[in-house]
Amino acid sequence: MGKKILVVDNDLLMLELMNNLLEKEGHEVLTAQDGISALDILGTYVPDVMFIDLVMPNIGGKTLCRIIRKMPELKNAYIIILSAIAAEEEEDFTGFGADLCIAKGPFEEMARHVLDAIDQSDQKILPHLPRASVGVETIHAREITRELLSVKRHFEIVLESMSEGILEITPEAKIVYANPAAFSLAGKPEEELLASNFIDLFSSPDRHRIKNLFEGVLNGAQTISLDSPVMLNDRQVSLYLQPLKDKESRALVILNDVTDQKRMEARLLQSGKMEVAGTLAAGIAHDFNNLLMAIQGNVSLTLLGMNPSHPNYERLKNIEKRVQSGARLTAQLLGYARKGRYEIKPVDLNRLVKEIAYTFGRVRKEITIHRELAEDLFTIEADQGQMEQALLNLFINAADAMPSGGSLFLKTGNTTHEGMKGRLYAPKPGNYILLTIRDTGSGMDNETKERIFEPFFTTKEMGRGTGLGLASVYGIIKGHGGYIDVESEKGVGTTFSIYLPATKAEVSAYTEEKEGRIEVSRGSGTVLFVDDEEMIIDVGTKMVEAFGYEVLTARDGKEAIEIYKVKRDRIDMVILDMIMPGLGGGETYDRLKEINPDIKVLLSSGYSIDGQANEILERGCDGFIQKPFNMNQLSRKIREILDN
Repeated sequence: MGKKILVVDNDLLMLELMNNLLEKEGHEVLTAQDGISALDILGTYVPDVMFIDLVMPNIGGKTLCRIIRKMPELKNAYIIILSAIAAEEEEDFTGFGADLCIAKGPFEEMARHVLDAIDQSDQKILPHLPRASVGVETIHAREITRELLSVKRHFEIVLESMSEGILEITPEAKIVYANPAAFSLAGKPEEELLASNFIDLFSSPDRHRIKNLFEGVLNGAQTISLDSPVMLNDRQVSLYLQPLKDKESRALVILNDVTDQKRMEARLLQSGKMEVAGTLAAGIAHDFNNLLMAIQGNVSLTLLGMNPSHPNYERLKNIEKRVQSGARLTAQLLGYARKGRYEIKPVDLNRLVKEIAYTFGRVRKEITIHRELAEDLFTIEADQGQMEQALLNLFINAADAMPSGGSLFLKTGNTTHEGMKGRLYAPKPGNYILLTIRDTGSGMDNETKERIFEPFFTTKEMGRGTGLGLASVYGIIKGHGGYIDVESEKGVGTTFSIYLPATKAEVSAYTEEKEGRIEVSRGSGTVLFVDDEEMIIDVGTKMVEAFGYEVLTARDGKEAIEIYKVKRDRIDMVILDMIMPGLGGGETYDRLKEINPDIKVLLSSGYSIDGQANEILERGCDGFIQKPFNMNQLSRKIREILDN
């Protein structure tokens, strides 16, 4: 006998496949693309079985399950989570009301599990349906996925811990997300607040004002704050509406309880959030560097002694390159948080232009990119992360000037200061490289052209730009001793000309000869390795042992001090993590220094050398190494300190 079935999934292809499969088996099928649509259907339809995707816009799968289980008429409905990510999260799905989870995979295999689940749904006992993770090729990939999921959970915890109420609303003003603070301020439980109308939360005197503000946000206005508090559940709240940059034109609402606060106090609190954002960014970068350290360390150990002709050699080198890319990303986060530094080294600008153009072209396919890159291009000395950011900002600026598509022309060549005559500036004598970026966009008038490098100047509509993109490009180029010019004509397009000083340093000598081979400096003696992360202890110990040293380990500063007191005569040096719970790296170093003023210590951290690390170095610490580091870097640092 056929069953009444509801399938909820934001993937239209999945909905079509499921609909065809189930109807062919004689079942009655309804489909919904998100949680709100599903709740609308459930107002008049009582299914026997529901298949619900875990990750969806407009009320996710977990929340939808909890709401459904509070509906008396649906208490006997059989709920099956159908999700790709579910198999990796290893979560008890019964905790939010589901009866079963089936991992998405090849449809033919998945369809068998789906039909078995329907056949046995009356008993709610499915002994033969495995929770297999489909599509995960290796254990290593599973580890990386697990780490990425932990970052996802971290952001969920941050949102749920905020004291401000956070709401996400659709263009129809329906609430699709609320954090715990929002539930508290509204005085409504989850099942009543979600899918309700945002404007209806407020009393009659305030509804008209809020409706007007909401309509303004949907038309592309900047973040709007009410000049005076509004009443919500007998509390005075300040209210901010901000458009989200997504295809659904949704908006974010921030509710702040200001009943017992002056408006000035509320503004000071808001300004302090930028510092919190910087701290959060730095913390994420630090944790990612620890993760990258574990990957880099294991890759280095595997490469040690491996012949370049080995079939896995190039694969491991590619992983190492991706680790380096990740490290550059975290360096930008640390720079944003003012906990980073910039690393100047020889750079092949052609390679950088190719990589950024390729990545940009993958996401902005309406733009046709043409490249004319000089084969004999001079080398420049630059911070790669900064230069990547400058190029990306220029590409984005060009794409914004071509909303319906167009062409982007990239050209590099060699020049000298003689080729820069007639400019408003007087370049220093010498060789330069010239990079030109030309688009076929809308162009600029003279008034706009004269102001484009000013901070906070933007021609974009409110809410779509900060005016910092080209200002940061100007700062980066000037910081590298270069120059930037712009030529533009309304309706024709814009050309940016970037001049950067050339260097005689060889890129290949730096990246391939010095970093390409693992050249370990071996030694003897005992090293005390101190770190609170088990994965870093594990890989770090193996790396140091590979150099010929005996390794003692400590999981925190207190344990390190206890070990050093007993075995100081055996220990030749200490590798000390800077950020640890309880006794941090700085205090641990000071205590070790009291025990032995001649102690040799290498400081290690996912943060960079600026800030706290520099303070420890100024107190006599022998060296610093930033995670993730490879075996070449670590062995050199150890030998430098022991030989000094």
